[in-house]
Amino acid sequence: MSVREVENIFVDILDRAKAIDPVNTRKWFDQLNVVHFNGGSLEIGCPDEATAQFLRDNCKSSFTRAAQQITGHLVTIQFNVYTHKGFFKSSKSHVSELKLHPDYTFDNFVVGPSNRLAHASCIAVSQSLGNTYNPLFTYGNSGLGKTHLLHAVCAETRRKSHKAIIQFLSCEDFVNRFIRAIEEGNLAGFQSQFRTVDMLVIDDVQFLREREQSQEEFFHTFNALYNNGKQIILSADCPPTQIPSLEERLISRFNWGLVTRIDPPSHDTRVAIVQKKAHLRGLSISDEIAEYVARKVQANIRELEGALTTIYAVATTTGKEITLELARTALEGQIKAAARHISITDIIEVVTTHFDVRLTDLQSKRRSQGITEPRQICMYLARDLTKHSLEEIGGHLGGRDHTTVMHACSKISKAKKSDPQMNSLLNELTKQVTQMPKA
Repeated sequence: MSVREVENIFVDILDRAKAIDPVNTRKWFDQLNVVHFNGGSLEIGCPDEATAQFLRDNCKSSFTRAAQQITGHLVTIQFNVYTHKGFFKSSKSHVSELKLHPDYTFDNFVVGPSNRLAHASCIAVSQSLGNTYNPLFTYGNSGLGKTHLLHAVCAETRRKSHKAIIQFLSCEDFVNRFIRAIEEGNLAGFQSQFRTVDMLVIDDVQFLREREQSQEEFFHTFNALYNNGKQIILSADCPPTQIPSLEERLISRFNWGLVTRIDPPSHDTRVAIVQKKAHLRGLSISDEIAEYVARKVQANIRELEGALTTIYAVATTTGKEITLELARTALEGQIKAAARHISITDIIEVVTTHFDVRLTDLQSKRRSQGITEPRQICMYLARDLTKHSLEEIGGHLGGRDHTTVMHACSKISKAKKSDPQMNSLLNELTKQVTQMPKA
């Protein structure tokens, strides 16, 4: 085949892959090109390792299906990186092992009042490892951009210094590797892997709760890195003091540096996020559509992305232009479903804020009136507003059994009928829960 024929086939494959998998479609797909194509094997050139890794992890199946549909026979797909020296396959160096999402950069992060401090502190850390904020602890509900910032710090650090040794993983992965090292009798190797890096980044560190041996290991890893001036970055869904069953010595160390909070984005920030996410996917949407999506989808950034994916999928399958009417039709079911969904976490957040108590207080065995009443109100609202079982509700509030939850619901129900103030309070809390941006 001629070069022009190969290029035309590749354009068709790209278009078909986008239609097959709109979730992972990105504007930078246009930067991909053909290295080699012989009819049965297609080697695709990528601009950098992050995009190549993203394609390997998320798009190999859709590209394979697309190639098969376009060519009429099975085609194996490879994604390799292109540099000014030519193409090369990923090595096993510490640089290539760092899996980063190509979308998660500082340039692609939309800054607003809810995340300004967290964003600025991450940039500051990437400019001077171990010297600015160490450790840096960022917390907030799911889907608000914590993981995006962690990827961005790693990407910027790697861009500035390819020699920097970075370990970036989830806390669950850290714990599982630690357990595996013990089982294999290779604890020294595990310790060497994590105590000799320039930067250790742990996502969802709340996973350490109730894991005494893992907390012990992490404590010594933390000390080794900190004492050597190495950077530590942590994220969680709550501040250090509210992570259940976390040792005081770890809480103290997590608070040594800077603790930053990320809140749900404001309306203007959501509009900007919708526009940014649409641009990354190569979508052209009007300001009117962006405003509509931001107004209707308030929970978090992931749901905004999901809304865009839904709109794109409907437009692709129907062959219609993306209009406000199409967006309304596409999101109708999603918006109704979101409006119906209330989590126990939502209820706990509203109640703890109103009564100025901590989640750890509600989960404790304390029985003072100032703790017992908020705990029982949480149970009542969870029973009234969610479909969770009594056992599940009790599990969220310190592992209490179903009879305790039943007693609490009965007590609050009686108080609601006999006490106008309690009735007014429950109505107000219910209103806050049902109208809050959900995480």
